[in-house]
Amino acid sequence: MDLAAPFTDPATPSAGTPGAARIPRPQTPLPAPLRVVHDTDGIDLDEAENAAARFLAALGIDTATESLRGTPGRMARAYAELFTPRAFDLTTFPNDEGYDELVLARSIPVRSVCEHHLLPFVGTAHVGYLPGHRILGLSKLARVVEYFACRPQVQERLTKQVADWLQAQLEPKGVGVVIEAEHTCMTLRGVQATGSSTLTSTLLGTLREDARSRAEFLSLTGLST
Repeated sequence: MDLAAPFTDPATPSAGTPGAARIPRPQTPLPAPLRVVHDTDGIDLDEAENAAARFLAALGIDTATESLRGTPGRMARAYAELFTPRAFDLTTFPNDEGYDELVLARSIPVRSVCEHHLLPFVGTAHVGYLPGHRILGLSKLARVVEYFACRPQVQERLTKQVADWLQAQLEPKGVGVVIEAEHTCMTLRGVQATGSSTLTSTLLGTLREDARSRAEFLSLTGLST
């Protein structure tokens, strides 16, 4: 075979061939990205503001002063914001090159609210996966964390929800999620354990079952050396 000769696809006759007709290649339709939207139908800011005013009054706080007059409304809007994640498209792409190593987004900011005291907990998430047939737009890892964090939560559930959702949507070979956060419900009140943090993890698929893959993931997240 002459390696310098141009390659001719036998399924596509050249234009100079008498009677030749181009055979159109079949087009594979691109999958539409999944639109992820939080349901906001149940939000009533006016009622939330009235309830906040009653709540503060019941605690002996006078909201008739100039400084506090707008506080109930600000409380209502603040919690509505904390409980409303931004909509996003779950954009994925074909894994054409067959990439089979770990994809890891580290130090994703986490901001959520403890469902027991309605006080914030904040920290970082490390989210990784071993690709299957499709890869995910990197920013979407942060979007998924935000989606499940913007609601009354416990950190254990949040960690598992992110991992389970990525496993269901991407069908990767493995998923790993680690979250480290400070809970103000235990640093500002109660035990007042200032400076303490809580660490949770969920590993699925190969990242759970294969010791080497698990060790690599934990090492890259900084949890082991």
